[in-house]
Amino acid sequence: MCKSVTTGEWKKVFYEKMEEVKPADSWDFIIDPNLKHNVLAPGWKQYLELHASGRFHCSWCWHTWQSPHVVILFHMYLDKAQRAGSVRMRVFKQLCYECGTARLDESSMLEENIESLVDNLITSLREQCYGERGGHYRIHVASRQDNRRHRGEFCEACQEGIVHWKPSEKLLEEEATTYTFARAPSPTKPQAEAGSGCNFCSIPWCLFWATVLLLIIYLQFSFRSSV
Repeated sequence: MCKSVTTGEWKKVFYEKMEEVKPADSWDFIIDPNLKHNVLAPGWKQYLELHASGRFHCSWCWHTWQSPHVVILFHMYLDKAQRAGSVRMRVFKQLCYECGTARLDESSMLEENIESLVDNLITSLREQCYGERGGHYRIHVASRQDNRRHRGEFCEACQEGIVHWKPSEKLLEEEATTYTFARAPSPTKPQAEAGSGCNFCSIPWCLFWATVLLLIIYLQFSFRSSV
């Protein structure tokens, strides 16, 4: 059974994996809720996980929801002379869309997701801090598309300008279809329906009125002749 991973378990997974790839170096792992995207101190590197999967729990109304659009920001620094490095992490929060409270709630991660996320972090860390080929990323988030619309107004990352969601072609087609059926009927349709009745400008009606006019002229001429 899957269980949620706490901050301590985040650190445990990271330390164990770093011990395997860089046993001679010392690294620390710090949770920093004030971390800013693209705001880096000299020498620091950045890695952004765009589509982690997490579960949120509203601390006000107890509503829970699953999101595949959890954004995680990492800042990394390595002092090669001291063989020591530091990683700072921020998990962006989401607002509860059920009760509308302004309180941002944190997500909990599943244990198997943490393994992949830390693997991606270490891959980026090896590439940017050590200049090595870190290998393949286990989750290719940049090209992922989702068939469910992401509510950016409830997302802390979206509100800070981080673009991390794009709709799938299927979703775009569904929205276009919905918009087409929701539009008001064309004004030409009632006109066409009205035109399907009697049209006094049609050829048969023109012939009829011409015949009536000739008949009136003939009767007037005959009446004057008889007088």
